[in-house]
Amino acid sequence: MSYKEQYADFMTLCEEVFSPHSVGLIGQALEMAATALEGHERYDGSPLVGHSVATAAIVAREIGLGRNSVVAALLHDAARMELVALADINRLFGEAPVGIILGMNDISKIRTKTDKDQIEDFRDLIITYSTDPRVILLKLADRLEVMRQIDMFPEEKQMQKCWESMNLYAQIAHKLGLYNIKSELEEISFSHIEPKASAEIRRKLDESATRREELIADTLAPIEKKMRESGIRYHLKSRTKSVYSIWRKMQKQQVGFDEVFDIFAIRIIIECEPEQEKMLCWSVFSIVTDFYTPNPERMRDWISIPKSNGYESLHTTVSAFGEWVEIQIRTERMDEVAERGIAAHWRYKGVGGGSLSHEEWLSRLREIIEESDSKSGLNTKLNAFATNREVFVFTPKGDIRKLPDGATVLDFAFDIHTSVGSSCVGARIGQRNVSIKEPLRNGDIVTILTSKNQRPKADWLSVVVTSKARSRIKAFLREEESKLARLGREELERKLKNWKLAIAIDDAVTLLCKHFKLRTGMELYGQIVDEKIDMADVKDIVVRHIEGEQNPQPVAVAQPKAPTPKNEENNNEELVLGDHVGGLAWHTARCCNPIFGDDVFGFTTINKGVTIHRTDCPNARRLREQYPYRIIAARWKGERSKGSFIASIRVVAEDTTGILNQITETIGSLHISIRSIALSPMRDNLLGGSVSVEVPSSSVADMVTYAIQRIDGVKRAYRASKA
Repeated sequence: MSYKEQYADFMTLCEEVFSPHSVGLIGQALEMAATALEGHERYDGSPLVGHSVATAAIVAREIGLGRNSVVAALLHDAARMELVALADINRLFGEAPVGIILGMNDISKIRTKTDKDQIEDFRDLIITYSTDPRVILLKLADRLEVMRQIDMFPEEKQMQKCWESMNLYAQIAHKLGLYNIKSELEEISFSHIEPKASAEIRRKLDESATRREELIADTLAPIEKKMRESGIRYHLKSRTKSVYSIWRKMQKQQVGFDEVFDIFAIRIIIECEPEQEKMLCWSVFSIVTDFYTPNPERMRDWISIPKSNGYESLHTTVSAFGEWVEIQIRTERMDEVAERGIAAHWRYKGVGGGSLSHEEWLSRLREIIEESDSKSGLNTKLNAFATNREVFVFTPKGDIRKLPDGATVLDFAFDIHTSVGSSCVGARIGQRNVSIKEPLRNGDIVTILTSKNQRPKADWLSVVVTSKARSRIKAFLREEESKLARLGREELERKLKNWKLAIAIDDAVTLLCKHFKLRTGMELYGQIVDEKIDMADVKDIVVRHIEGEQNPQPVAVAQPKAPTPKNEENNNEELVLGDHVGGLAWHTARCCNPIFGDDVFGFTTINKGVTIHRTDCPNARRLREQYPYRIIAARWKGERSKGSFIASIRVVAEDTTGILNQITETIGSLHISIRSIALSPMRDNLLGGSVSVEVPSSSVADMVTYAIQRIDGVKRAYRASKA
């Protein structure tokens, strides 16, 4: 029997769907595939080309794709096995089938693992490979055909394909509105993964079939009579919930088979013109609710606002003869969309009296695939159209890793483990040895090469793009800097002791930082260890300081409530607080939380530059008495702040209803942002706590404090030391 006779049914199907020209091209593709795959068999001994033809039939009949997709489905296996040249396909059939075939070949290379933790990454990878969204639909058709013949495969391969179909392909089909394909993939997979549970549910469905049929007939009798009287043209369908869906609901709700109430649904399909759809659907809904009481919690209106994949229908659950019955109301057009998904939706939406608008359909399909679905965990993006692209690479054991586009070998190494990243010297991708800077591509299998002598370096920060790698490298560098600092300080202390110089280590550090124009002691210690500072120079500087050759007088001590000098340029002993002061880094003290406008002074620390304290800080007196030589007079630069500060206001108020609302409303009326508020019960029926507000200066903080103090019921309000 010739291939044309063997697959005559397939060609008849194509003649019903496509133009004569398209049928001719499909016939050529079938001949090319049959010739190339001659002698190649499936597991059961049947010709391999039979799989290609069956897949192409699903593409044409059940999904509703066009000629190029059917051609690609026929030639996919032959091209994957390199039995047909892509150049020949391009010459005979054009670029579109070639692009689809290449995308399917990429997906075929993916080796999934039965690891639920990585399932979302595998879904994303499949769709990332699909630069043409038709690739995904053809892959679904290919997988559906395989699952229909699953019994021909060895048991281990059956389990692998069932797991993939259940967790990967059924979820993608659901996203695209291909509910029939989704349900069939789940049913076949479930019957092999949980054969006992599947058989038991099927048995119970068979036992209750007669009762269901009677209930459906009794429920519909008055509805049908009223619809006929109203002149509504319709036909009916009934849908029994899939075995897998019933089992999943039993597991989720921890109930038995008899406690699953929506095992079946009645579908009322209305035959009407498009402009009458909404009116007639709601008319039928009104008829249904005339006879039966609906459950308001189970009402779903997807006609007014369709689902993102085009699904439209009215769902209601009514009480009929002591049982809950789900009734779905839709038109013929809506029903085809529900059965065949997005392809059917855009056939109706296409221009030219029902013809499919190719570009419009592809555009909408991309949008649907790119949308995130938090319930299904399916966050899919097309590689060619996604804003934030990602790459998917594999470990030698087959574990998948998802990294941002532009990630390098070093990013991958740190993603595996910090110790692997820290000792990485390169990698092997395929048969190539590459450097740590090598960018990764989708599908790369990466083997990291390490050396026990390797250590992270500062220039690695320019190589990596992931926050994980950057944070690990920075943490290592900080640790190394801390080690060097300890060594540098120990070296300085040892030298001062050997030189028998009468100066405290902290004073020496302050002196040397000022001389070498370094911001912190850490920098000084690092330069000592790196031998960038000659210790002979250090000795000379300290000796001259002790002997009075340098000015031994400490800088002026800040006095509380000291008036602010008018001339900034002529007051060299005063710290004027801007972004940086003479290269010195400064920060506000946590103990008193100074803000713009407060009277402040600076305290020179060993490692963190200058700390700014309020003059009424609880620690101010101790600092002045113990370290007078480290005190620096300070004031705020300018007449107003360029930024914002967090001020904490302590509040004590009567524990009365609404006091918290009064406080927040008062602050809000001043157009001040509240960062946090916490009041807790105290003795004597009082509340106490603090309110943190974002203010530009101390004068605004005082204004907020005064406004709170004026609220009836507030006993006290004052600036707290800590934010």
